[in-house]
Amino acid sequence: MNESAVPAVPPITPLAELHLHIEGTLEPELIFALAGRNGIELPYADLDELRARYEFTDLQSFLDLYYANMAVLRTEEDFADMTRAYLSRAAAAGVRHAEIMLDPQAHLSRGVSLGTCVNGVASVLASSQEEFGISTLLIAAFLRDLSEESALEVLEALLAMNAPIAGIGLDSAEVGNPPTKFERLFARASEAGLRKIAHAGEEGPPSYIIEALDVLGVERIDHGIRCMEDPELVERLVADRIPLTVCPLSNVRLRAVDTLADHPLPAMLAAGLNVSVNSDDPAYFGGYVDDNFTQLESVMGLSEFDRVRLAANSIGSSFATEERKAELLAELSG
Repeated sequence: MNESAVPAVPPITPLAELHLHIEGTLEPELIFALAGRNGIELPYADLDELRARYEFTDLQSFLDLYYANMAVLRTEEDFADMTRAYLSRAAAAGVRHAEIMLDPQAHLSRGVSLGTCVNGVASVLASSQEEFGISTLLIAAFLRDLSEESALEVLEALLAMNAPIAGIGLDSAEVGNPPTKFERLFARASEAGLRKIAHAGEEGPPSYIIEALDVLGVERIDHGIRCMEDPELVERLVADRIPLTVCPLSNVRLRAVDTLADHPLPAMLAAGLNVSVNSDDPAYFGGYVDDNFTQLESVMGLSEFDRVRLAANSIGSSFATEERKAELLAELSG
């Protein structure tokens, strides 16, 4: 499983990673290390048995393992170690700006306090640029298979503790949980001045993308690959330059597309969509962002022009300051 143990040569740098779940960077080795530190008995005999479970049939089969492995995250130190490990690996991949999603509800539900998970991650992000050369922002992602009331309660708690979050997102099981379910949550985030993103159009239909834009007022769509089924929607996304944070290896692992050769990314680029390449949950899906680029180049023959365009799209679609964007775009064009 550990295809990303040896970093690939970055295909292009600098990059921004905009679709990244920090819990999805929890590598098997770190899972066992944290379990040992916290005295947790894992339901896997060894690394090989754990890795054997990384074959998924759909999004839900992945989520079951994803949430089970979170049991090893107990202390601020655990969350900090996980975050530091990601940033180290991301730096090797050419990432210079990262917008990192955290799932607070997933930790609250197992008795880990909001302060523990938020402060553990944020403590490392606070010095990420100095330590790793990566500017970072933290996004609180809400689980769409839970109630909007639960999400609102957690958002209010985050605001009350003055948590260093730049925005909110919407993730987890998409089918049957349309964006409209969270209209009040996103309205509250707008009142609080937070940026807004949402997963849509991965397993869910193109109409979920439209709802996320029109009802939730999101600025960026995570995944969005099923937009290609709706030509009018594609025209709108192109005209409005709506960012789509595409995760090719994730889409293959979760059976959203059959093989990488079947991925709609080339057609999305040809249509003029504002797409970027991201790793989603790299510990589970076979690779970090450089691994995604390497495999895209191998399978699709991705051109140098398109690689630079994808990198530029990632930077331009970020919530980084205009100064930081200009700095990274200048470096890219230089």
